[in-house]
Amino acid sequence: MTRILVDFDRCEGHGLCEQTAPEVFRLDDEGELHLTRDKVGPEHESSVAAAVRVCPVAALKVQP
Repeated sequence: MTRILVDFDRCEGHGLCEQTAPEVFRLDDEGELHLTRDKVGPEHESSVAAAVRVCPVAALKVQP
């Protein structure tokens, strides 16, 4: 399992993470980021890693 770490103070609600890994990341109507889960298995690791790469403010990290 890979743990997802979000710096909510840094997050600006661009939504690229939600577009890249919608099974894990959700923006609410006010642009606040929410995780559908804070740990993911192998089936979601590649999409979460892609979301980390596309975040323009580097608010996302993963921890094995």
